[in-house]
Amino acid sequence: MNPAALKANLIDLERGGTIIINTDAFKKGNLKKANYDVNPLEDGSLESYSLHEVPLTSLNRTALESIEGLSTKEIDRCQNFFALGLAFWIYDRPLETSLSWINDKFTKDPKIALANQTALQAGYSYGHNTEAFQSRYRIRTAQLPAGKYRSVTGNEALAMGLVTAAQKANKPLYYGSYPITPATDILHNLATYKNFDVRTVQAEDEIAAMGSVIGAAFGGAIGVTGTSGPGIALKSEAINLAVVLELPMVIVNVQRGGPSTGLPTKTEQSDLLQAMFGRNGESPVPILAPATPADCFDMAIEAVRFAVRAMTPVFILSDGYLGNSAEPWAIPDPDKIAAIHIEHPTESNSEHGFLPYKRHPETLARSWAIPGTPGLEHRVGGLSKQPETGNISYAPMDNERMNLDRAAKIAKLVDIVPDQSLIGPESGDLLVLSWGSTYGAVRSAVQRLQQQGNAISHAHIRYLNPFPRNLGDIINRFKRVAVPEMNLGQ
Repeated sequence: MNPAALKANLIDLERGGTIIINTDAFKKGNLKKANYDVNPLEDGSLESYSLHEVPLTSLNRTALESIEGLSTKEIDRCQNFFALGLAFWIYDRPLETSLSWINDKFTKDPKIALANQTALQAGYSYGHNTEAFQSRYRIRTAQLPAGKYRSVTGNEALAMGLVTAAQKANKPLYYGSYPITPATDILHNLATYKNFDVRTVQAEDEIAAMGSVIGAAFGGAIGVTGTSGPGIALKSEAINLAVVLELPMVIVNVQRGGPSTGLPTKTEQSDLLQAMFGRNGESPVPILAPATPADCFDMAIEAVRFAVRAMTPVFILSDGYLGNSAEPWAIPDPDKIAAIHIEHPTESNSEHGFLPYKRHPETLARSWAIPGTPGLEHRVGGLSKQPETGNISYAPMDNERMNLDRAAKIAKLVDIVPDQSLIGPESGDLLVLSWGSTYGAVRSAVQRLQQQGNAISHAHIRYLNPFPRNLGDIINRFKRVAVPEMNLGQ
């Protein structure tokens, strides 16, 4: 669209790829702003690409000149749809869905709707009528297993997964959060599910949101909050309180670029260490990381399952790319999703009365006693506790015992973590380990290298704490391991 866009995006284009240039924007002033000393259309620097020079702004103005009442500024805003129409012709895509979307989007301004639809069709017609584009690309229908599909973003899938988990647990879902990019859409989506006993609260700040979730969990609901890195920083003290209280809840971090306010609309994976260690004292928590937008549904259910099993806060590390991008999602049969079994005690668990921190022999979790249950009154708070009774204790051995017990119950979750899968040979020269939204890019790169005969395999980790039981054995079978992450190496 302009020289600055060419400079920013050319690095991502392979040699031989197609470049469409809006020649109307390649004026001396725009070239200077993009730090071009010479016009790249004239210096031969683009000879290795398939270059198409299109006076896009002029063509768009001509196409829309018959629509009365439009200013030049309004007409020029439509040129993106002209470019989109040209791309639709090149890739042999139908216009009907986009034409309908434009009509719905601008239903209150029929003139703007008509202008954008006209621009889209004009771009398509330009591709059809000009002889400059000799090749078209036909995208074949995806070969997917039979089933009913819908398009879903990661944030939509997370919302539906949380609702499903609460239904499977036969519990109300409470979601308390403060708006923050790119996590706010989870709140928007959950607010539409009131008929599934979902309660949503937009709190006055991140700390209040986390505090309300602790209260919801204490009261027996499935408590969830969602935010991004700066919000996790503000919530960290209350998350630490939740760890010590040993209450089940889910904390969603839709990561963005940092540090501090950072890059709200850009993606990073730079909050892993924050999730793992970003609290004072010894306070381990389970950490799950969905691989794709659709996988956010499954991992939301898994997070709730982990939380109630171990009586602990659980982190879901999504990110802006997963949250906002979409993919086809095979709608599951709800009857095939396993129930989440929860037992609230109704009577004392000891001959000496109720012991709120007496641990289950298999999971090492404490009981989830609902406030107001006769005979099960107990003290909660952030001060160090005596094992089993939960009474305040400053004895070093008591604090050590509670720290060890809380760490052990997180480690025990490995019993329900599935084995790590491997794409490629069981052993070889190089293993590429990835997590989170890098899944697609890393898998594609590995597959290309495998096709070239390289002894390379790929393992994508969705369970970051605890790790799958067999992960160490997989790593040991390879000479080298590479971990590509969107951070400096966490």
